[in-house]
Amino acid sequence: MFLNALLLALREIRRNVLRSSLTILGIVIGVAAVITMVTIGQGATAQVQADIQKLGTNLLQVFRGQGFGGGGSRSASPPFTMDDVTAIENDVAGVRAVAPTSSSSTQAIYGNSNWSTQVTGSSDKYLDVRDWPLTSGRNFSESELRAGASVCLLGDTVKTELMGDQDPIGVSIRLGKLSCQVIGLLSPKGQSGFGQNQDDIIVVPLRMLQRRIAGNSDVNQIMVSARDGVSTEKVQSDLEALLRERRKIRNGAEDDFNVRDLKEITSTFTNSSRVLTALLGAVAAVSLLVGGVGIMNIMLVSVTERTREIGTRLAVGAMARDVLLQFLVEAVTLAAFGGIIGIALGLSAALLATGAFKVPFVFNPGIVILSFAFSAAVGIVFGFFPARRAAQLDPIEALRHE
Repeated sequence: MFLNALLLALREIRRNVLRSSLTILGIVIGVAAVITMVTIGQGATAQVQADIQKLGTNLLQVFRGQGFGGGGSRSASPPFTMDDVTAIENDVAGVRAVAPTSSSSTQAIYGNSNWSTQVTGSSDKYLDVRDWPLTSGRNFSESELRAGASVCLLGDTVKTELMGDQDPIGVSIRLGKLSCQVIGLLSPKGQSGFGQNQDDIIVVPLRMLQRRIAGNSDVNQIMVSARDGVSTEKVQSDLEALLRERRKIRNGAEDDFNVRDLKEITSTFTNSSRVLTALLGAVAAVSLLVGGVGIMNIMLVSVTERTREIGTRLAVGAMARDVLLQFLVEAVTLAAFGGIIGIALGLSAALLATGAFKVPFVFNPGIVILSFAFSAAVGIVFGFFPARRAAQLDPIEALRHE
């Protein structure tokens, strides 16, 4: 019975190809829009997660001041010290590496080329904390860190701007008036999740920056990397308690430092992106409802046009449920065709869009199956009323219909 109804449905669709194509247009657009929007949203979420992960794994950043990123009352907040760094290494459980940092803007000069960039002073743990391997060269030695030697690691952007394709290892550049030998080249990281070019950087020993560039012994930021499997929330709590004690902050008083957990930021960005993706998908899904109304209208017209045919079938012994099944299968078939075409169109559009927006193409079979199932459900829901109306026709009245 079902096969016969399917064959009749295909015959009617083939008989009115243009009308059938226009009928399923709403379904096609709806399914394609849902798949495209959701795929782009998931690609954007994956890109944000990857960009933030470039800053480091299990990374906690400790800033002076109360504002996000060390803002707020930063100038009034005392800087950190190397004793703070040592205390964090020794007294906070679950810490993998700790890197004190201070930064300053300067002009890097090599030959006839110059480039304004950021110089960051840190220790040999900086690369471990940031999960930042070297393309070539080596890290700082203990003697270079203790002496504040004039050596540096170049970011890929600085190297390209100053030297082009030349091998920078062993070359001396100037940081303002200070000569500095390049001992390592950082691997490219690209932009962070906050839009900052991470490769536009020069890393030097912290003592060198303090003595020869900044002229002080301040540590403005501490980067702390937690060991794998250790809760960053627990490390953050212990870290805050230790710094409050060392900085003699009374109970009830506000911190004069800020600890930022990148996992928490990643979660916030991810949740926001998912909500936006769901919203866009819901808006696109409205097109499916519009397409369902189109199917219902066309099926009602089809019932009117085929009244005599329905009457003949009922008169020769067809049951009402046979007529109901015939029109219901026809509506579902139309919706299913629309769903298949919409899936192909949506995946193609998503592939082009993710390429244009430079985000990963994340294929989600779940949303494809859900979109197809929803399109078929639309056919059932909106096709039932016309099918029921056809099944309830009086055979005698239907035969007399002109």
